Amino acid sequence: MAEAMERERDALRLANDTVKAQGLTIEKLEHRLARLLRVQFGRSSEQMDIAQLRLMFEDVDTPAPANDDEAAAMPRGVRQAGSRQPIPAHIPRQTTEHRPGPCACGGTDTVIGEDVTEVLDYVPARFRVLRHVRPRIACRRCEQIRQAPAIDLPLPKVMASSALLAHLIVSRFVDHQPWYRQSAILRRQGVDIDRDVMGRWARKLAWLMAPLGERLLSYICEAPKIHGDETPVTLLNGQDSSRTAYFWVYLRDDRSSGDMTPPAVAFRFTPGRGGEHPAAHLAGYRGYLQADGYSGYNRLYHDPDRIVTEVGCWAHARRKFTDILEKNPSPVAAEAVVRIGELFAIERDIRGAPPDQRRRVRQELARPKLDALRPWLEAQRRGLSSDSPLAKACRYPLNRWAAMVRYCDDGLLEISNNLVENALRGVALGRRNWLFVGSPKGGDAAALFYSLVETCRLNGVEPEAWFTDVIARIGDHPINRIDELLPWQWQAAQDNALAA
Repeated sequence: MAEAMERERDALRLANDTVKAQGLTIEKLEHRLARLLRVQFGRSSEQMDIAQLRLMFEDVDTPAPANDDEAAAMPRGVRQAGSRQPIPAHIPRQTTEHRPGPCACGGTDTVIGEDVTEVLDYVPARFRVLRHVRPRIACRRCEQIRQAPAIDLPLPKVMASSALLAHLIVSRFVDHQPWYRQSAILRRQGVDIDRDVMGRWARKLAWLMAPLGERLLSYICEAPKIHGDETPVTLLNGQDSSRTAYFWVYLRDDRSSGDMTPPAVAFRFTPGRGGEHPAAHLAGYRGYLQADGYSGYNRLYHDPDRIVTEVGCWAHARRKFTDILEKNPSPVAAEAVVRIGELFAIERDIRGAPPDQRRRVRQELARPKLDALRPWLEAQRRGLSSDSPLAKACRYPLNRWAAMVRYCDDGLLEISNNLVENALRGVALGRRNWLFVGSPKGGDAAALFYSLVETCRLNGVEPEAWFTDVIARIGDHPINRIDELLPWQWQAAQDNALAA
């Protein structure tokens, strides 16, 4: 009898353990599903409904929501949605005067005023052929034959001008139009350029402009602080298979700390995600690297031959809690989001201030909040299963606490890595259209063009005008003066020429 009851108790304990394990597995899968659905169909912003958080957690003094995106660092004119804006003054005007017929009395007309109605018009794009004729001239006296030298094409044996090449590149990497879609658009206008031909042109152009990409990365590595991140992309591997490759991105942008040094971004393409890739990209770099918690960067932090200091990202820490709130109302996750939001609210008020002022404000306001946040996270973690999403969210900042609070000690550093994530938006938008990278060479070319167009965007340079001029000049440009073609220096030269 006793043995039977013992066996039943053992079976009951085993069943309870099984149910608990299955419940935990279901919770993890539901959390992953909710996260994937939010990535696929939800909004990208991590800002939560503050009123809803107050209902979940009423004991916390919730600050005003902080807009910690990079776009908030740049002042923009506020306009009402749907309002009609005036037509810009720089657009050329074509004036047509509409005069009434002569007066029936036959008197003399005098203009006493006028009403002007401006209508924005569109002239469809058109193609033209530039014919370069080089006549052969014979001298009757000395019987010598003369001819002007052949023109230098932007790409040898490619019958495309720099303007056409620039248009194709900008349409692909700024407007996210795949090659096959551009080919169809051109075909409607009677111009047949196959998508494979466009791809070959882009790879040749990438080889020609590669020194600019190398110079951008070296310029970025001159900064005392850079941002790093990576994003996956599908790489075709033969006819019927594919694999996951990665774009790595490195950013230099110190405008939030009052330094108006021109920002720049550099992309690199690799077929894998190993730590040897960022170590090779940042060879010789010494300074701060702000990135997420990916272990591939540890080789940089622990290399004795270099000094690279890790800086954590509170946006990544907050994201783990917001993912939980997307699935179910968790008071612990809500409190964590509110506490982290208080840190971002402090940053909103000191954005653009000098580093000394930023450090002083962080030491006075942010440091006490961080000192209180750490024991609270440790206390919440103790009562949770180690495999639960909430426990993992608590462990993320605790396991790298020194890196997470390092921004308080240096006003040059940022609270989050949102700046570099904004630079990846172009890749994320384009990836939905072109879907995959056809070859490693194509990935290298794409990384170069993303570096150039994103650097143009950060510096307010019109990319098509820049590409048109640089493609025409770079073949004969001295390599020791390559800095003159960097977007911000090019724009400064254009502005000086207009002023002169």
